[in-house]
Amino acid sequence: MLRLSNLSVSYGGLRALEDVSLEVNEGEFVAIVGPNGAGKTTLLKAISGSARVGGGRLEYRGRDLTPLPPHQRAALGIAHVPEGRRIFPSLTVMENLELGSYRRAARGRRAEGLESVMTLFPVLQERRQQAAGSLSGGEQQMLALGRGLMAAPELLLLDEPSQGLAPRIVEQIFETIDRIRRASNLTILLVEQRVVEALELCDRGYVLETGRVALEGTHAALLADPRVQRAYLGA
Repeated sequence: MLRLSNLSVSYGGLRALEDVSLEVNEGEFVAIVGPNGAGKTTLLKAISGSARVGGGRLEYRGRDLTPLPPHQRAALGIAHVPEGRRIFPSLTVMENLELGSYRRAARGRRAEGLESVMTLFPVLQERRQQAAGSLSGGEQQMLALGRGLMAAPELLLLDEPSQGLAPRIVEQIFETIDRIRRASNLTILLVEQRVVEALELCDRGYVLETGRVALEGTHAALLADPRVQRAYLGA
């Protein structure tokens, strides 16, 4: 479904990604883990179109994405839930969700999408007329996820959904992501610093370090890898 071949991205002459190759198959849940500054967020920005690719190839369903602007990539079914949530604080919860269904394929399914999101996140139903900026951090993350789902995506990009949240809320968010995936067989590419939680949920994972893929494998293989255990699990 998604294939990156020797992808490179630079900012101001500094390489954020260097010859990154990975793939995500239809229906898979793939996690990208690694430390701060490894290039994880840049990777998702390159896929969604907000970071310019300096080299290599980026394909979605066999089509070269490189020349396409972000809105055209979104129209193909790629939804990006960015780091830091990026909701519209002055708009209501409902208005934020409705903005998520701008994609042509999602417009006719808006009512169905809203029902699904409200079932996943009952608190959003309770707060539907409340300004999004007045929600708690966890509720804002739920809203960001819900807005992404309103686009009826075929590929969902999730950037650090646990960022800044209390452990109890993090657990709830990850459980919901797992439920979304199991219920809809949605293809998910997750970027996350919480290595254990991300690798326990995914089918396969990649470890990104200093802009390069350091390791890859199934979730079980990566969790059992001595290098992952030493670097990220404190073993």
